[in-house]
Amino acid sequence: MSFNCRFAPSPTGPLHIGGVRTALFNWLLAKKNKGKYFLRIEDTDKERSKDQFKKQIISSLAWLGIQHDGEEYIQSKKISEHISIAEELLEKGFAYKCYCTEEEINDQKEKCKKQGIPYVYNRKWRDAKDLKIPESVKPVIRFKSKISGNTIIKDLVQGERTISNSTIEDFIILRKDKSPTYQLSATVDDHEMKITHVIRGDDHMINSFKQKQIYDAMGWDVPNFAHIPLIHSEQGKKLSKRDNASTLEDYIKIGIIADALRNYLLRLGWSYKDKEIFTKQESIDLFDLNGVGKSPSKLDMSRIYSINETYIKTINEKDLFHFLKEYISKYKTAIDQSKETVLLKSMNFLKNKAKTLEDIWNNAQYIINDKIKIGVDDKKLIDDLSKKVINDFINEYEKISSLSRETLEPIIKSLIDKHKTNFKGVGQPLRIALVGSRFGPGLYDVILSLDKSDVLKRLKSIL
Repeated sequence: MSFNCRFAPSPTGPLHIGGVRTALFNWLLAKKNKGKYFLRIEDTDKERSKDQFKKQIISSLAWLGIQHDGEEYIQSKKISEHISIAEELLEKGFAYKCYCTEEEINDQKEKCKKQGIPYVYNRKWRDAKDLKIPESVKPVIRFKSKISGNTIIKDLVQGERTISNSTIEDFIILRKDKSPTYQLSATVDDHEMKITHVIRGDDHMINSFKQKQIYDAMGWDVPNFAHIPLIHSEQGKKLSKRDNASTLEDYIKIGIIADALRNYLLRLGWSYKDKEIFTKQESIDLFDLNGVGKSPSKLDMSRIYSINETYIKTINEKDLFHFLKEYISKYKTAIDQSKETVLLKSMNFLKNKAKTLEDIWNNAQYIINDKIKIGVDDKKLIDDLSKKVINDFINEYEKISSLSRETLEPIIKSLIDKHKTNFKGVGQPLRIALVGSRFGPGLYDVILSLDKSDVLKRLKSIL
């Protein structure tokens, strides 16, 4: 069996992290089974759809390594086909024209509200033999849902799900302005694209029951449905676009690496034995829907930072530098090219204790900026003893012809003995003078990463 999967976002805002995981699962299932993964842009909401969001969705997924096969499928270009299917359903008796006015529908909703029951259209025009068609009202076309019996979906994640057909209203498939609704467009597009597996959030379960009825009415093959649980916030609520970590951009701009985020999203609601870290190829080879849980997953920022830190520590330093440059080009002030060689050489220690690319950027500020700024609290730590330590270090440092850790260590040790202090007593004032803070990379790494003249200039300026 060939596998065709799709991700179908609406370009009405930035890409939501729940959508990213849905795209990932579709992509993995397709690639695992040597199938195709398509990207469908559902842009039929003319007022809210924006080209900038479409471009952002495509570039964001590409950043994460989720590449779609072929061209993007643009839903708005297929409207005539959707309308044609609505008319065919009307002709075959699976749909009907409804002439209810907005006032009538609002009255029905109000009555249901007062009775405390959910609104379901009363099917007034379903059998309209005795009704006179009003001249001034443009009709909608409603699908004639089954009234009796049950509809069953054998969901690949949730198991067998059953719904009483009487609870599914006669939903609109074509609006008064002849524009198709989501239920119709999504079904027709999935059929036209020969989609075999539809993986989406479990908030779409009712849509799947409605769409299955359209498939059955048209005599089309019904795809396999898999409804994955939603992602909840750390507070246990449904993650909304108002949450700080809800869109993919939120993660990119704090310096999360694409592979780390993909790894985290893979494990968010899916597991394989007790394995935590997966390469891209392992993700493809090991993924299957049996590993997807049925309960909502909670977003855990500390876990994201932890996985990101693991990737920062273990990936090739040239690759890490490439990611850092890409990050800087998007979110930071451009750096002088002359600094790039030093940064690349210093990656092996700048990445220490860094959980994000932002941390590496912060650790590298003393390299990027020729003039450092010392914070108020750190300035207070430069007392008379600190200045004596700095002065003595300058005198010894100037004598060194070949700089290395081996030639620096004896100087530091002699200063510790001379001033009857410890490594902190010597290292802290030197680091503040060189970096601008008592925190930062290791002292030897800092000294060896800077030009000798630069080290002396910074140390002398503090005196």
